[in-house]
Amino acid sequence: MSNDIKIKKGLNLKLKGEAERLISDVPRSKTFAIKPTDFHNVTPKMVVKPGDAVKAGDVIFFSKYSDSVKFVTPVSGTISEVKRGAKRKILEVIIDADATDDYKEFGVKNPADLSSEEIKTHLLESGCWPFIKQRPYDVIANPEDSPKAIFISAYASAPLAADIEFILKDRKEDFQAGIDALSKLTTGKTHLSVDKNANSFLNEVSGVEIHKVSGPHPAGNVGVQIHHIDPINAGERVWVVNPEDVAIIGSLFRTGKFEATRVLAVAGTEAPKAQYFKVKIGSNVKDVIGAVPASVRIISGDVLTGDKIGNNAAVGYYHNTVTLIPEGNEYRIFGWLPFKDNNIPSMSRTSLAWLFPNKKYKVNANLNGEERALVVTGEMEQVMPIDIYPMQLIKECMIGNIEKMENLGIYEVAPEDFALIDYTSTSKLEAQSIIRGALDLMIKEVG
Repeated sequence: MSNDIKIKKGLNLKLKGEAERLISDVPRSKTFAIKPTDFHNVTPKMVVKPGDAVKAGDVIFFSKYSDSVKFVTPVSGTISEVKRGAKRKILEVIIDADATDDYKEFGVKNPADLSSEEIKTHLLESGCWPFIKQRPYDVIANPEDSPKAIFISAYASAPLAADIEFILKDRKEDFQAGIDALSKLTTGKTHLSVDKNANSFLNEVSGVEIHKVSGPHPAGNVGVQIHHIDPINAGERVWVVNPEDVAIIGSLFRTGKFEATRVLAVAGTEAPKAQYFKVKIGSNVKDVIGAVPASVRIISGDVLTGDKIGNNAAVGYYHNTVTLIPEGNEYRIFGWLPFKDNNIPSMSRTSLAWLFPNKKYKVNANLNGEERALVVTGEMEQVMPIDIYPMQLIKECMIGNIEKMENLGIYEVAPEDFALIDYTSTSKLEAQSIIRGALDLMIKEVG
């Protein structure tokens, strides 16, 4: 069964530097890093210490408040360092990798022969559970919950994002096995959203309800799809899994190993080679892209929602894209003048961008202005395809008014849903950070 979802509100940012559809191997990183900061709302409790030898799939830490949720090493090797910050907060666990991986065996299993509880136990023990997130709050799912549905978005609409169909083209069996396992974790439906214009194996996946999505970004955001398919009400839980992580879960059942391999898209105008690379989760970005000058910003993720990282840092746990753009540390003289510059993609008609709808742009990280007063302009509503009042919600989030936040739809959103607001709003507010802070407050006060 297939259903069409057509999104009208939003904005497609056409940027230069798209990754060429070519997959290459890169030399194996000598060190890998797992960053607890990638797992929001998780306080890690270490199981290993520097000097310990580990196999790929061995537990390195677990969640303090849910000890069944375990985090494992993607490679075999030796724990070389546990980096800590203020108040001894764990920032990174560094692994010196072996030349080849020695895997912990979890056993080959057929999801069709297992109960829901057996599948859940297998995912928890193998370290695959952190791939499952929940809405509301956009945090790792609570294994004690029962979701009303599971959502997987295989349509990446963000600028320069990795092509999901392309990175999964050789993992059809793993993806189907992952679907077979995940579908047993809910009594409701498992929803798979795909690009309406794509002709791929994803349209033939069984055990899911397929939705063909079209429209501008953020049409590919899973939160937008949840809103249009099965909205979240207070007290309900929906689970979300990234499509490549579905394949990793499927590989676990088919091989009995935690095979943490990703196909990473390196994109952006400053990328030495804009193409796809096979890497392991936690790989050092320098081993993929080489050394880059300080004038280049390295983003783990896409340009709208990714994290700025250094040239010697690990790629984010959930990210399958690395984007490189200029820092933009220059001042545009008379940049406030209307029609001054048509080299910036903009929703506003004070730029000439609207005259060139198919033009691709070279962008940088320059804010092009400073933070200003939050005024009613209607800009936010133009790029928000979820039926909420974004400006009013942001205001209530800023003052922490829980009751009004609930009434305005805080349960339906995640920070990524406000990425275009960050980009288009003339106020220059950090909307994603505001929403993340509000969700953290809801976790603390409401649970």
